Amino acid sequence: MELMERCMCVVCLDDPTGLEPSDANRAALMLHGGGHDKNGANRWYDKPLQFVIGADGVCGVVCEHSPFEGIVLVQCTEHLLKNIRSCKQSSGRSPSELPRPRRLVWKCSPRIQGALASAADHLHRLVRNLDMNVFTFAAYGKEFIKQQKMSPDAYIQLALQLAFYRRLVSTYESASLRRFRQGRVDNIRSATPEALAFVKAMTDGRTSTQDAEKMEKLRAAVDAQARITALAVTGMGTDNHLLGLREIAKEVKKEAPDIFSDETYRISIHFILSTSQVPTAEEMFCCYGPVVPDGYGACYNPRPAHVLFCVSSFRESKEMCSGLFVKALDEGLQDMRNLCTKHTDHKSTPK
Repeated sequence: MELMERCMCVVCLDDPTGLEPSDANRAALMLHGGGHDKNGANRWYDKPLQFVIGADGVCGVVCEHSPFEGIVLVQCTEHLLKNIRSCKQSSGRSPSELPRPRRLVWKCSPRIQGALASAADHLHRLVRNLDMNVFTFAAYGKEFIKQQKMSPDAYIQLALQLAFYRRLVSTYESASLRRFRQGRVDNIRSATPEALAFVKAMTDGRTSTQDAEKMEKLRAAVDAQARITALAVTGMGTDNHLLGLREIAKEVKKEAPDIFSDETYRISIHFILSTSQVPTAEEMFCCYGPVVPDGYGACYNPRPAHVLFCVSSFRESKEMCSGLFVKALDEGLQDMRNLCTKHTDHKSTPK
């Protein structure tokens, strides 16, 4: 146990699972190992970094979120991949200066064995509950969005809201605060009034004669998203300040302010849509689970010519389905592209 506590990271050498080699299965295997009957016990989730190397070619990195953000994981992984390629090109083989591994012998009492069996059953239920969908939207990527003079992140956030348009919900998008000492993240609240106006305009069934109005609302929503993003990353968001207020009240043993018992506040922190942009230089994707039982986790990676999405939900929630959300997301992104193209064509047509 002392050795496991001291080590910086662990390497998980996984056995073949026999599962179909799809991106969704690869993502799920990183998160939970496939359950106790596969590689679920071959993880040490207290470690910040677990490097998973499967005999069937399923490889990745598992991050425990407490010490750092997803961008640190991406930078570390990309550094390793570049180093591996560089070493192979210079010497034809990968370097290995590590000492020979030694087996750890575990002595488990009957009580610990019982706890392990209980944990295995719990993991099995979690594995069966997770609904993971990895989706590559190939019609266009961030270059097209930039051509519209819009922020790719703000544009994709609106596509996520459009996919969930029947009920615009409290939405979490991570905003990095790494510019501050000991800064972590704050929340970009993407469910803005401007976003609501846009998704209503896109779904009210009116004819194409209102395309100019829809385009105006799209640009207004993108601008609003960009503004609140700028506020959040510069330390002027709302969630961290409220969190600080709540925790200080606990520290000084004072009753929490009334806002924290208000029903509106409770709804506002129930993040049905938990989102994060994790851009990479390498062709890879990041994923995570929902943060509430009736929610979606939606991680996305805007590439020049396509966008990678990893959408998760829980099967126990009858209202949520990762496949249906991805279908709505695909349709929304197509509709937004068509709107931008028609508006551009209309502006360029001589009168």
